[in-house]
Amino acid sequence: MIDGSALAIAAAIKARKISPVEVARHFLEQVDRLNPEINAFVWRRDEALLEEAKAAEEAVMRGDELPLFHGVPIPLKDLAEAVGHQVTHGSRAAKNKVGRIDTAAVALLRKAGFIFMGRTNSPEFGTLPVTENILHGATRNPHDVTRTPGGSSGGAAAAVAAGMAPIAHASDGGGSIRIPASCCGLVGLKPSRGRIAKGPLVSEVMHGFTTDGCVSRGVADTAAVLDALTTYDPAAWMTLPTPNQSYLSCLNEKLPRLRIGFSVEGPYTGVSLDQSCIDAVTRTATILSELGHDVRPVKVDWPQVDKPLSRDFISVWCTGAAYQQVQDWSEVEPLNQALKEMCHSQSSYDYIQAVLRLQVFARKILATWGENFDLLLSPTLAIEPPPIGWLYASGLKDVEDLLWRCTEMVPFTGWCNVTGQPAISLPTYTAPSGLPIGVQIVAAPAREDLLLMLGAELEEVCGWGA
Repeated sequence: MIDGSALAIAAAIKARKISPVEVARHFLEQVDRLNPEINAFVWRRDEALLEEAKAAEEAVMRGDELPLFHGVPIPLKDLAEAVGHQVTHGSRAAKNKVGRIDTAAVALLRKAGFIFMGRTNSPEFGTLPVTENILHGATRNPHDVTRTPGGSSGGAAAAVAAGMAPIAHASDGGGSIRIPASCCGLVGLKPSRGRIAKGPLVSEVMHGFTTDGCVSRGVADTAAVLDALTTYDPAAWMTLPTPNQSYLSCLNEKLPRLRIGFSVEGPYTGVSLDQSCIDAVTRTATILSELGHDVRPVKVDWPQVDKPLSRDFISVWCTGAAYQQVQDWSEVEPLNQALKEMCHSQSSYDYIQAVLRLQVFARKILATWGENFDLLLSPTLAIEPPPIGWLYASGLKDVEDLLWRCTEMVPFTGWCNVTGQPAISLPTYTAPSGLPIGVQIVAAPAREDLLLMLGAELEEVCGWGA
Protein backbone atom coordinates (compact mmCIF):
# COMPACT_ATOMS: atom_id res chain seq x y z
CA MET A 1 0.00 0.00 0.00
CA ILE A 2 2.77 2.46 0.90
CA ASP A 3 4.51 1.78 -2.40
CA GLY A 4 1.40 2.69 -4.37
CA SER A 5 0.48 5.93 -6.06
CA ALA A 6 0.15 9.20 -4.17
CA LEU A 7 -3.63 9.00 -4.62
CA ALA A 8 -3.69 5.42 -3.31
CA ILE A 9 -1.64 6.41 -0.27
CA ALA A 10 -3.93 9.37 0.39
CA ALA A 11 -7.01 7.14 0.15
CA ALA A 12 -5.49 4.62 2.57
CA ILE A 13 -4.71 7.43 5.03
CA LYS A 14 -8.28 8.73 4.91
CA ALA A 15 -9.65 5.21 5.34
CA ARG A 16 -7.41 4.82 8.44
CA LYS A 17 -5.72 1.82 6.90
CA ILE A 18 -2.35 3.45 7.38
CA SER A 19 -1.04 6.39 9.36
CA PRO A 20 0.68 9.43 7.83
CA VAL A 21 3.46 8.78 10.36
CA GLU A 22 3.96 5.26 9.02
CA VAL A 23 4.05 6.62 5.48
CA ALA A 24 6.59 9.30 6.37
CA ARG A 25 8.82 6.83 8.21
CA HIS A 26 8.68 4.38 5.30
CA PHE A 27 9.89 6.94 2.79
CA LEU A 28 12.53 8.34 5.15
CA GLU A 29 13.91 4.82 5.53
CA GLN A 30 14.03 4.54 1.74
CA VAL A 31 15.94 7.81 1.55
CA ASP A 32 18.38 6.59 4.22
CA ARG A 33 18.97 3.41 2.24
CA LEU A 34 19.09 4.71 -1.33
CA ASN A 35 20.09 8.35 -1.35
CA PRO A 36 23.80 7.88 -0.56
CA GLU A 37 24.20 6.31 -4.02
CA ILE A 38 21.49 8.14 -5.99
CA ASN A 39 22.02 11.63 -4.49
CA ALA A 40 18.48 12.81 -5.25
CA PHE A 41 17.87 14.60 -1.93
CA VAL A 42 20.17 17.50 -1.05
CA TRP A 43 18.34 18.72 2.08
CA ARG A 44 16.02 16.93 4.47
CA ARG A 45 13.62 18.02 7.22
CA ASP A 46 12.98 14.67 8.87
CA GLU A 47 11.94 15.94 12.30
CA ALA A 48 9.59 18.57 10.91
CA LEU A 49 8.14 16.03 8.47
CA LEU A 50 7.38 13.58 11.29
CA GLU A 51 5.80 16.33 13.38
CA GLU A 52 3.59 17.34 10.45
CA ALA A 53 2.75 13.68 9.81
CA LYS A 54 1.68 13.35 13.44
CA ALA A 55 -0.55 16.42 13.09
CA ALA A 56 -1.99 14.93 9.90
CA GLU A 57 -2.74 11.70 11.77
CA GLU A 58 -4.54 13.59 14.51
CA ALA A 59 -6.67 15.37 11.90
CA VAL A 60 -7.70 11.99 10.48
CA MET A 61 -8.63 10.66 13.89
CA ARG A 62 -10.70 13.77 14.68
CA GLY A 63 -12.69 13.26 11.51
CA ASP A 64 -11.67 16.61 10.02
CA GLU A 65 -12.49 17.45 6.43
CA LEU A 66 -9.29 16.51 4.61
CA PRO A 67 -7.73 17.76 1.36
CA LEU A 68 -7.07 15.31 -1.46
CA PHE A 69 -3.42 14.52 -0.68
CA HIS A 70 -3.68 14.79 3.10
CA GLY A 71 -0.55 13.44 4.79
CA VAL A 72 1.24 12.40 1.59
CA PRO A 73 4.96 13.29 1.63
CA ILE A 74 6.48 15.14 -1.34
CA PRO A 75 9.92 16.67 -1.97
CA LEU A 76 10.35 20.11 -3.49
CA LYS A 77 12.77 20.85 -6.30
CA ASP A 78 15.70 22.96 -5.09
CA LEU A 79 14.62 25.92 -7.23
CA ALA A 80 11.26 26.63 -5.57
CA GLU A 81 11.35 28.83 -2.50
CA ALA A 82 9.49 27.75 0.65
CA VAL A 83 9.34 29.53 3.99
CA GLY A 84 12.13 28.36 6.30
CA HIS A 85 13.57 25.84 3.85
CA GLN A 86 17.14 25.87 2.65
CA VAL A 87 17.02 26.74 -1.07
CA THR A 88 20.39 26.66 -2.82
CA HIS A 89 19.30 26.64 -6.49
CA GLY A 90 22.09 24.08 -6.89
CA SER A 91 24.68 26.84 -6.44
CA ARG A 92 27.54 27.45 -4.04
CA ALA A 93 26.59 31.11 -4.25
CA ALA A 94 23.29 30.36 -2.49
CA LYS A 95 24.41 27.59 -0.15
CA ASN A 96 23.23 29.51 2.94
CA LYS A 97 19.98 30.87 1.51
CA VAL A 98 16.78 30.27 3.49
CA GLY A 99 13.37 30.73 1.89
CA ARG A 100 11.36 33.79 2.91
CA ILE A 101 8.18 33.03 0.94
CA ASP A 102 6.21 30.14 -0.42
CA THR A 103 6.00 30.31 -4.18
CA ALA A 104 2.46 29.98 -5.50
CA ALA A 105 3.01 26.31 -6.41
CA VAL A 106 4.44 25.49 -2.98
CA ALA A 107 1.50 27.18 -1.25
CA LEU A 108 -0.96 25.23 -3.39
CA LEU A 109 0.80 21.93 -2.67
CA ARG A 110 0.47 22.70 1.05
CA LYS A 111 -3.22 23.47 0.56
CA ALA A 112 -3.66 20.13 -1.22
CA GLY A 113 -2.48 18.36 1.94
CA PHE A 114 1.08 17.40 0.98
CA ILE A 115 3.77 17.48 3.64
CA PHE A 116 7.29 18.38 2.55
CA MET A 117 10.14 15.89 2.86
CA GLY A 118 12.99 18.15 1.81
CA ARG A 119 14.57 19.27 -1.43
CA THR A 120 15.79 17.46 -4.54
CA ASN A 121 18.85 18.21 -6.60
CA SER A 122 18.91 20.41 -9.71
CA PRO A 123 21.69 21.70 -11.96
CA GLU A 124 22.68 25.20 -10.92
CA PHE A 125 19.73 27.55 -11.60
CA GLY A 126 18.06 24.75 -13.59
CA THR A 127 20.11 25.58 -16.67
CA LEU A 128 21.00 22.09 -17.95
CA PRO A 129 19.22 18.90 -19.06
CA VAL A 130 21.44 16.87 -16.70
CA THR A 131 21.48 17.12 -12.89
CA GLU A 132 25.07 17.84 -11.98
CA ASN A 133 26.48 20.76 -10.00
CA ILE A 134 29.58 21.62 -8.00
CA LEU A 135 27.72 22.17 -4.70
CA HIS A 136 25.84 18.90 -4.42
CA GLY A 137 27.42 16.71 -7.10
CA ALA A 138 25.68 14.52 -9.65
CA THR A 139 22.34 12.80 -9.22
CA ARG A 140 22.27 9.29 -10.65
CA ASN A 141 19.61 7.39 -12.56
CA PRO A 142 18.11 4.55 -10.46
CA HIS A 143 17.84 2.40 -13.63
CA ASP A 144 21.62 2.67 -14.18
CA VAL A 145 23.68 4.68 -11.71
CA THR A 146 26.32 5.44 -14.34
CA ARG A 147 23.69 7.46 -16.26
CA THR A 148 22.01 10.79 -15.71
CA PRO A 149 18.37 11.02 -14.58
CA GLY A 150 18.08 14.07 -16.84
CA GLY A 151 17.40 17.60 -15.71
CA SER A 152 16.69 19.99 -14.47
CA SER A 153 14.18 18.10 -12.28
CA GLY A 154 16.56 15.15 -12.15
CA GLY A 155 16.62 14.87 -8.37
CA ALA A 156 12.83 14.82 -8.32
CA ALA A 157 12.61 12.07 -10.96
CA ALA A 158 15.36 9.98 -9.38
CA ALA A 159 13.63 10.18 -5.99
CA VAL A 160 10.33 8.89 -7.41
CA ALA A 161 11.89 6.26 -9.69
CA ALA A 162 13.98 4.88 -6.83
CA GLY A 163 11.00 4.71 -4.46
CA MET A 164 12.22 7.44 -2.11
CA ALA A 165 9.04 9.48 -2.66
CA PRO A 166 5.60 8.66 -4.06
CA ILE A 167 5.56 11.81 -6.20
CA ALA A 168 7.75 14.93 -6.52
CA HIS A 169 7.39 18.60 -7.33
CA ALA A 170 9.13 19.60 -10.57
CA SER A 171 9.33 22.54 -12.98
CA ASP A 172 9.90 22.99 -16.69
CA GLY A 173 11.44 25.86 -18.67
CA GLY A 174 12.80 23.96 -21.67
CA GLY A 175 11.91 20.35 -20.96
CA SER A 176 12.88 20.04 -17.30
CA ILE A 177 9.85 17.93 -16.34
CA ARG A 178 9.67 15.86 -19.52
CA ILE A 179 13.41 15.13 -19.87
CA PRO A 180 13.86 13.46 -16.45
CA ALA A 181 10.49 11.74 -16.78
CA SER A 182 11.79 10.11 -19.97
CA CYS A 183 15.15 9.22 -18.43
CA CYS A 184 13.58 7.66 -15.34
CA GLY A 185 10.46 5.96 -16.73
CA LEU A 186 7.91 8.38 -15.27
CA VAL A 187 4.98 10.55 -16.33
CA GLY A 188 5.90 14.20 -16.79
CA LEU A 189 3.44 16.87 -17.93
CA LYS A 190 4.37 20.44 -18.82
CA PRO A 191 1.12 22.42 -18.52
CA SER A 192 0.10 25.22 -20.87
CA ARG A 193 1.50 28.68 -20.46
CA GLY A 194 -0.67 30.47 -17.88
CA ARG A 195 -2.30 27.30 -16.54
CA ILE A 196 -0.45 27.62 -13.23
CA ALA A 197 -0.15 31.21 -12.03
CA LYS A 198 3.19 32.40 -10.66
CA GLY A 199 1.66 34.39 -7.81
CA PRO A 200 2.14 38.04 -6.82
CA LEU A 201 5.70 37.72 -5.47
CA VAL A 202 7.35 36.03 -8.46
CA SER A 203 8.21 38.04 -11.57
CA GLU A 204 7.91 36.55 -15.06
CA VAL A 205 11.50 36.86 -16.28
CA MET A 206 11.30 34.34 -19.10
CA HIS A 207 8.11 35.27 -20.96
CA GLY A 208 6.13 32.31 -19.65
CA PHE A 209 8.60 29.63 -20.70
CA THR A 210 8.68 28.18 -17.17
CA THR A 211 5.94 26.40 -15.25
CA ASP A 212 5.56 24.14 -12.23
CA GLY A 213 4.27 20.59 -12.18
CA CYS A 214 5.29 17.15 -10.95
CA VAL A 215 6.84 13.85 -11.90
CA SER A 216 4.86 10.76 -10.98
CA ARG A 217 4.47 7.06 -11.63
CA GLY A 218 0.98 7.35 -13.06
CA VAL A 219 -1.30 9.63 -15.05
CA ALA A 220 -3.95 9.94 -12.33
CA ASP A 221 -1.45 11.39 -9.85
CA THR A 222 -0.32 13.91 -12.45
CA ALA A 223 -3.93 14.87 -13.23
CA ALA A 224 -4.75 15.36 -9.56
CA VAL A 225 -1.69 17.52 -8.96
CA LEU A 226 -2.58 19.63 -11.99
CA ASP A 227 -6.03 20.13 -10.43
CA ALA A 228 -4.34 21.28 -7.23
CA LEU A 229 -2.02 23.70 -9.01
CA THR A 230 -4.44 25.12 -11.59
CA THR A 231 -5.25 28.72 -10.73
CA TYR A 232 -6.84 31.65 -12.47
CA ASP A 233 -5.18 34.92 -11.49
CA PRO A 234 -6.69 37.93 -13.29
CA ALA A 235 -3.80 40.11 -12.11
CA ALA A 236 -1.14 37.78 -13.55
CA TRP A 237 0.91 38.66 -16.61
CA MET A 238 -0.50 35.56 -18.29
CA THR A 239 -3.27 33.26 -17.05
CA LEU A 240 -5.89 30.81 -18.34
CA PRO A 241 -9.48 30.34 -17.20
CA THR A 242 -10.11 27.50 -14.78
CA PRO A 243 -11.41 24.41 -16.63
CA ASN A 244 -15.07 23.50 -16.15
CA GLN A 245 -14.16 19.94 -15.20
CA SER A 246 -11.36 18.55 -13.06
CA TYR A 247 -8.54 16.81 -14.87
CA LEU A 248 -8.85 13.78 -12.59
CA SER A 249 -12.54 13.33 -13.45
CA CYS A 250 -11.71 13.56 -17.18
CA LEU A 251 -9.92 10.24 -16.88
CA ASN A 252 -13.26 8.52 -16.31
CA GLU A 253 -14.64 9.68 -19.66
CA LYS A 254 -14.27 8.00 -23.01
CA LEU A 255 -11.74 9.70 -25.24
CA PRO A 256 -12.97 10.48 -28.77
CA ARG A 257 -11.09 9.18 -31.79
CA LEU A 258 -8.18 11.57 -32.32
CA ARG A 259 -5.99 12.41 -35.31
CA ILE A 260 -2.47 11.77 -34.08
CA GLY A 261 0.51 12.70 -36.21
CA PHE A 262 3.89 11.21 -35.43
CA SER A 263 7.33 12.38 -36.43
CA VAL A 264 10.93 11.82 -35.42
CA GLU A 265 12.02 15.17 -36.85
CA GLY A 266 12.22 18.22 -34.61
CA PRO A 267 12.89 21.89 -35.38
CA TYR A 268 16.66 21.29 -35.63
CA THR A 269 18.24 19.55 -38.60
CA GLY A 270 21.35 17.43 -38.35
CA VAL A 271 20.48 15.92 -34.96
CA SER A 272 20.91 12.15 -34.99
CA LEU A 273 18.58 9.89 -33.01
CA ASP A 274 19.26 6.67 -31.16
CA GLN A 275 17.31 3.81 -32.70
CA SER A 276 15.58 3.15 -29.39
CA CYS A 277 14.07 6.66 -29.45
CA ILE A 278 12.73 6.03 -32.96
CA ASP A 279 11.43 2.61 -31.93
CA ALA A 280 9.61 4.14 -28.95
CA VAL A 281 7.65 6.41 -31.29
CA THR A 282 6.78 3.73 -33.84
CA ARG A 283 5.71 1.28 -31.15
CA THR A 284 3.55 3.90 -29.46
CA ALA A 285 2.03 4.87 -32.80
CA THR A 286 1.09 1.25 -33.36
CA ILE A 287 -0.54 1.00 -29.94
CA LEU A 288 -2.51 4.20 -30.51
CA SER A 289 -3.70 2.92 -33.87
CA GLU A 290 -4.83 -0.32 -32.24
CA LEU A 291 -6.75 1.77 -29.70
CA GLY A 292 -8.76 3.18 -32.59
CA HIS A 293 -7.10 6.53 -33.22
CA ASP A 294 -6.25 7.88 -36.67
CA VAL A 295 -2.47 7.69 -36.53
CA ARG A 296 -0.22 8.65 -39.43
CA PRO A 297 3.30 10.00 -40.07
CA VAL A 298 3.44 13.77 -40.59
CA LYS A 299 6.01 16.33 -41.61
CA VAL A 300 5.87 19.44 -39.48
CA ASP A 301 6.61 22.68 -41.31
CA TRP A 302 8.95 24.14 -38.71
CA PRO A 303 9.18 27.95 -39.15
CA GLN A 304 12.84 28.09 -38.06
CA VAL A 305 15.52 25.48 -37.80
CA ASP A 306 19.01 25.07 -36.43
CA LYS A 307 20.97 27.68 -34.54
CA PRO A 308 18.83 30.79 -35.16
CA LEU A 309 16.07 29.27 -33.00
CA SER A 310 18.63 28.07 -30.47
CA ARG A 311 20.25 31.52 -30.23
CA ASP A 312 16.93 33.28 -29.73
CA PHE A 313 15.93 30.75 -27.08
CA ILE A 314 19.26 31.31 -25.30
CA SER A 315 18.80 35.08 -25.50
CA VAL A 316 15.69 34.71 -23.36
CA TRP A 317 16.93 31.75 -21.31
CA CYS A 318 20.08 33.56 -20.16
CA THR A 319 17.93 36.11 -18.31
CA GLY A 320 16.95 33.33 -15.91
CA ALA A 321 20.58 33.00 -14.88
CA ALA A 322 21.39 36.70 -14.97
CA TYR A 323 18.62 37.66 -12.53
CA GLN A 324 19.44 35.12 -9.85
CA GLN A 325 19.65 36.92 -6.51
CA VAL A 326 22.94 35.62 -5.16
CA GLN A 327 25.51 37.52 -3.12
CA ASP A 328 28.80 36.34 -4.58
CA TRP A 329 28.85 35.69 -8.32
CA SER A 330 32.44 34.48 -8.09
CA GLU A 331 31.04 31.22 -6.67
CA VAL A 332 28.63 30.70 -9.55
CA GLU A 333 29.60 27.97 -12.01
CA PRO A 334 31.35 29.13 -15.21
CA LEU A 335 28.44 28.29 -17.52
CA ASN A 336 25.99 30.47 -15.61
CA GLN A 337 28.56 33.24 -15.23
CA ALA A 338 28.90 33.19 -19.01
CA LEU A 339 25.11 33.30 -19.40
CA LYS A 340 24.97 36.35 -17.15
CA GLU A 341 27.67 38.06 -19.19
CA MET A 342 25.81 37.15 -22.39
CA CYS A 343 22.63 38.66 -20.99
CA HIS A 344 24.33 41.89 -19.96
CA SER A 345 26.27 42.21 -23.20
CA GLN A 346 23.34 41.87 -25.60
CA SER A 347 21.62 45.09 -26.51
CA SER A 348 17.99 45.72 -25.67
CA TYR A 349 17.33 45.83 -29.42
CA ASP A 350 18.84 42.36 -29.95
CA TYR A 351 16.92 40.97 -27.00
CA ILE A 352 13.60 42.37 -28.20
CA GLN A 353 14.26 41.07 -31.71
CA ALA A 354 14.92 37.59 -30.28
CA VAL A 355 11.68 37.70 -28.30
CA LEU A 356 9.71 38.83 -31.35
CA ARG A 357 11.20 36.10 -33.54
CA LEU A 358 10.19 33.51 -30.92
CA GLN A 359 6.69 34.95 -30.86
CA VAL A 360 6.50 34.67 -34.64
CA PHE A 361 7.75 31.07 -34.41
CA ALA A 362 4.99 30.30 -31.90
CA ARG A 363 2.28 31.99 -33.94
CA LYS A 364 3.25 30.10 -37.10
CA ILE A 365 3.11 26.76 -35.28
CA LEU A 366 -0.21 27.51 -33.61
CA ALA A 367 -1.81 29.03 -36.71
CA THR A 368 -1.83 25.65 -38.47
CA TRP A 369 -2.22 23.39 -35.44
CA GLY A 370 -5.23 21.16 -35.83
CA GLU A 371 -5.36 21.26 -39.61
CA ASN A 372 -3.76 17.84 -40.08
CA PHE A 373 -3.62 16.41 -36.57
CA ASP A 374 -4.97 16.99 -33.05
CA LEU A 375 -1.89 15.72 -31.22
CA LEU A 376 1.75 15.37 -32.22
CA LEU A 377 3.74 12.31 -31.12
CA SER A 378 7.56 12.48 -31.12
CA PRO A 379 10.51 11.26 -29.09
CA THR A 380 11.05 13.09 -25.83
CA LEU A 381 14.83 12.79 -26.20
CA ALA A 382 17.12 12.13 -29.14
CA ILE A 383 19.40 9.79 -27.20
CA GLU A 384 19.19 7.33 -24.34
CA PRO A 385 20.06 8.79 -20.91
CA PRO A 386 23.75 9.66 -21.33
CA PRO A 387 26.52 8.88 -18.85
CA ILE A 388 27.27 11.15 -15.92
CA GLY A 389 29.64 13.86 -17.18
CA TRP A 390 28.51 13.51 -20.80
CA LEU A 391 27.91 17.21 -21.33
CA TYR A 392 31.46 18.29 -20.49
CA ALA A 393 33.21 15.19 -21.84
CA SER A 394 33.56 16.91 -25.21
CA GLY A 395 35.85 19.54 -23.70
CA LEU A 396 33.68 22.37 -25.03
CA LYS A 397 34.01 25.64 -23.11
CA ASP A 398 32.01 28.21 -25.07
CA VAL A 399 28.56 28.68 -23.55
CA GLU A 400 26.70 28.56 -26.86
CA ASP A 401 28.62 25.43 -27.95
CA LEU A 402 27.72 23.73 -24.65
CA LEU A 403 24.07 24.63 -24.95
CA TRP A 404 24.06 23.52 -28.58
CA ARG A 405 25.47 20.19 -27.38
CA CYS A 406 22.45 19.98 -25.06
CA THR A 407 20.33 20.08 -28.22
CA GLU A 408 21.93 16.79 -29.27
CA MET A 409 20.05 15.32 -26.29
CA VAL A 410 16.90 17.45 -26.17
CA PRO A 411 15.86 18.81 -29.59
CA PHE A 412 12.17 18.04 -29.05
CA THR A 413 11.21 19.76 -25.80
CA GLY A 414 12.12 23.46 -25.79
CA TRP A 415 9.88 24.53 -28.66
CA CYS A 416 6.80 23.70 -26.56
CA ASN A 417 7.93 26.21 -23.95
CA VAL A 418 8.17 28.82 -26.71
CA THR A 419 4.67 28.12 -28.04
CA GLY A 420 3.22 27.58 -24.56
CA GLN A 421 1.59 24.30 -25.53
CA PRO A 422 1.03 21.48 -23.06
CA ALA A 423 3.26 18.46 -23.59
CA ILE A 424 3.57 15.16 -21.77
CA SER A 425 6.30 12.52 -21.65
CA LEU A 426 5.04 8.98 -21.20
CA PRO A 427 7.17 5.87 -20.46
CA THR A 428 5.89 3.64 -23.24
CA TYR A 429 9.12 1.84 -24.15
CA THR A 430 12.17 0.16 -22.68
CA ALA A 431 15.35 0.04 -24.78
CA PRO A 432 17.33 -3.19 -25.27
CA SER A 433 19.83 -1.61 -22.86
CA GLY A 434 17.15 -1.76 -20.16
CA LEU A 435 16.83 2.02 -19.96
CA PRO A 436 13.37 3.62 -20.10
CA ILE A 437 12.54 5.68 -23.18
CA GLY A 438 9.74 8.23 -23.13
CA VAL A 439 7.66 9.63 -25.94
CA GLN A 440 6.35 13.18 -26.03
CA ILE A 441 2.79 14.05 -27.01
CA VAL A 442 1.87 17.69 -27.62
CA ALA A 443 -1.61 19.23 -27.73
CA ALA A 444 -3.11 22.59 -28.62
CA PRO A 445 -2.96 25.25 -25.88
CA ALA A 446 -5.19 24.54 -22.86
CA ARG A 447 -5.85 20.92 -23.91
CA GLU A 448 -4.09 19.13 -21.08
CA ASP A 449 -7.26 17.04 -20.79
CA LEU A 450 -6.54 15.30 -24.10
CA LEU A 451 -2.97 14.49 -23.08
CA LEU A 452 -4.04 13.06 -19.73
CA MET A 453 -6.92 11.04 -21.17
CA LEU A 454 -4.70 9.62 -23.91
CA GLY A 455 -1.99 8.96 -21.34
CA ALA A 456 -4.47 6.98 -19.26
CA GLU A 457 -5.35 4.87 -22.31
CA LEU A 458 -1.70 4.13 -22.97
CA GLU A 459 -1.02 3.42 -19.29
CA GLU A 460 -3.75 0.79 -19.25
CA VAL A 461 -2.12 -0.97 -22.20
CA CYS A 462 1.54 -0.50 -21.24
CA GLY A 463 1.03 -0.96 -17.50
CA TRP A 464 3.72 1.39 -16.25
CA GLY A 465 1.65 2.76 -13.32
CA ALA A 466 0.82 -0.69 -11.96
